[in-house]
Amino acid sequence: MKFRSIAIAALAFLLLPSCIPAQQSSMQSDYATAQRALASGDVDGALKIFEQLSRANPSIAEIHATIGVIRFQKGDYAAALKELDQAKRLKPTLPRLDGLIAMSQAEMGDFKQALPVLEETFRTAKDEPVKRMSGLQLERAYTALQQDDKAVTVALELQRLFPSDPEVLYHNGRIFGNFAFLTMQKLATVAPDSIWRQQAAAEAYESQGSLDQAIAAYRHILTLDPNHRGIHYRIGRCLRERERHSHHPEDLVSAMAEFQQELKLNPDNANASYEIGELHRLAGENATAKTYFEAALKIYPDFPEANLGLATVLSSLGQPAKALPYLKLAIKNDPNDEASWYRLSLAERSLGHKAEQEAAMKEFLRIHKNQQAELLGPMHDVSRQEIQPDTP
Repeated sequence: MKFRSIAIAALAFLLLPSCIPAQQSSMQSDYATAQRALASGDVDGALKIFEQLSRANPSIAEIHATIGVIRFQKGDYAAALKELDQAKRLKPTLPRLDGLIAMSQAEMGDFKQALPVLEETFRTAKDEPVKRMSGLQLERAYTALQQDDKAVTVALELQRLFPSDPEVLYHNGRIFGNFAFLTMQKLATVAPDSIWRQQAAAEAYESQGSLDQAIAAYRHILTLDPNHRGIHYRIGRCLRERERHSHHPEDLVSAMAEFQQELKLNPDNANASYEIGELHRLAGENATAKTYFEAALKIYPDFPEANLGLATVLSSLGQPAKALPYLKLAIKNDPNDEASWYRLSLAERSLGHKAEQEAAMKEFLRIHKNQQAELLGPMHDVSRQEIQPDTP
C-alpha cells in the first residue's frame, strides 16, 4: 500500500524523536525500524511496530497520533479517531491534531461536529497537503449540510491553490455542477414563467443538441420580449448548427437574418459581427467578410476566431504578410486551435518561410491527431472555423 502525501506530512510534525527517552535504546531502534518501513512503503509493517510501541508506552501521545494517521490513510476512520482522541487527551497541544480529528469525523459522516475545526484548519494550514485534504473534507461537509454556496467558495480557493490536481478538479467539477443544477432548480421554483427561466430551458435544449426545440423556445422568448438581447444570436447559432447536419441552405439564409437582427438590437455584439463575416467568407464574399471581422475585432481585439477569419480573408486577397499578425494573435489566445496553425503554415509557405511553415504544420498535425482521439465536445459559443479541403 502506497503512503499518500498527507500521511507523510502529518508524520513529519507528529513523530518527534524527542518523545522517545534517550535511555530506551530498544525503543529508539524500533522507532527507526518503523520509520524505514514507512519510507519503503511498508505501511502495514510500520503500523505493527507502532502499535507494539504504543502497548509498551501507552502514555506517548505522538505514537497514538501516528497510528491514527496511518489508520486514517488505510480508511479505518473509527480506529483512527480513537487513536487521535487518545493523543489529544495525553497532549492537547500536539500540532494539527484537531484538524486530523475533524477529518476523521467528516469521513464518518459527523459533519456538524467536524465543520468548525475543518473551517479553521483550512483557513490557517500552512502545509500544502493538510490544506488540500482539509479543503476537500470541508467541501464534503458543506455539501452534506446543504451549504452549497460555501462549498463553491472552498472549491474556487482549492482550484487557485491546486490548479492541476486531478482529485481537486474532479470534486470541484461535481461541486460546480451541483450548484448550477440547484440554482436552475431554484429559478424554476421562484420564477417559473420568467424570461430567464425560458432562456435557461432553451439553452438546455441547445446544449443537448435538440436544436428544433431550442429554436422554438428562443422564439417564444421573443414573443414575451421582442427586444431581448442575445436571443436572435442564439437562434442564428442553432440554425447554423442545424445546417451542418441537414445541409439545408435555407438555414444559413435564416441564420444570417437572425445575426443581422441581433446587430440592430445590439451593435456591440462582436459574436454576431463575426458570424455574419464568416457566412460571407464561406460564400466567397471576402470584401464584405473583412468589414464584419474588423468590426468584431474593434469591439473585442483578442477574439481568436475573428482574428483567424480576418487573416484568412487577407490571405485569400493575396496579402499573407498582413495576415501573419492576426494568425499569431489568434494562436496566442487559442493555442490549441488546429485551423489557426494550418492557416499559419499556408501563409508562411506563401511568404517562402520554409522553416516557419514546417514548424506550423508540425504543430497542426500534433493538435489534429489529439483532437481526433477526443470525444466530441459541446457546441461552442461561436462557429469554429474548419480546415478547408485544400489541405496538402
